[in-house]
Amino acid sequence: MRQRRVIINTDAKNEADDQFAIVHALLSPSFDLRGLIPAHFGTRRSQRSMQESRQEIDLLLDLLGLTVPVADGAPTALPDERTPVDSPGARLIIEESMLASEDDPLHVAFLGPLTDMAAAVLLDPELVRRPVVVIWIGGSGYRGYDEGTEVEFNLSNDIHAANVVFDSGITVWQVPRDVYTKVSVSYAELQEKIGDAGPLGRYLIKQLHEWNAAYHPSPIESRSLGDSPAVALMLFPQSGNLRVTPAPRFGADGSYQPGSNHPIRVCEEVDVRFLLEDMFAKIRAFGRGHA
Repeated sequence: MRQRRVIINTDAKNEADDQFAIVHALLSPSFDLRGLIPAHFGTRRSQRSMQESRQEIDLLLDLLGLTVPVADGAPTALPDERTPVDSPGARLIIEESMLASEDDPLHVAFLGPLTDMAAAVLLDPELVRRPVVVIWIGGSGYRGYDEGTEVEFNLSNDIHAANVVFDSGITVWQVPRDVYTKVSVSYAELQEKIGDAGPLGRYLIKQLHEWNAAYHPSPIESRSLGDSPAVALMLFPQSGNLRVTPAPRFGADGSYQPGSNHPIRVCEEVDVRFLLEDMFAKIRAFGRGHA
């Protein structure tokens, strides 16, 4: 089987959806997973968010019994649009980009802020001319469906980095908030689909319940697996409707402003059925094989 070269950059302990996307990627045989990069998620919930993301990645790898390179990302956002925050994660992106080719491009999925991609571009400006695809879960919707809400979370954790990446001319596929929030699952569905998938399935369900209980004061029995579209787009690009549009810049309030006009692709819809059923099937198969 021909494999796609992939790096996953994830603020893994920020919410309860990164875990599903990470596991889905790790269980997908068509991915040549070159590394996982734990990312920071600001300081609103923790002063050591990148380290907490690293601990969560290590836990998931232990549950899966897998060994995959893990390179720590930046512990903080960029201070401005000119100064990189160097890290092993940014260096991993640079190194892997040098091995990519037109026939074998590197796909880097960002499930949190774009800090490490921006740092890599600032450290090695030639990177933008290499066959690299940046897939980012972030930014508000373009169609006004979520206007008036607060700055989208992943964007808010490093607006400078988003502007560096969108201005650079590198290939970007963006999955904005009005799309990724539609990938919802219920407690009942999770229990039915992966409740018997061994320690891995039980952990994924448990940590989702715990996150909702900690951060949602009102009763809730569902959660959006908003980071998972990045995995689906790498598995099967046709699972998303991607519209070509000029790259914007981002204001301090998260608004879209005139930008570089380099073409980017914005995902306007994702095949949720394909995404969830493929993920559930792989988790169930893993559970059966490791009963």
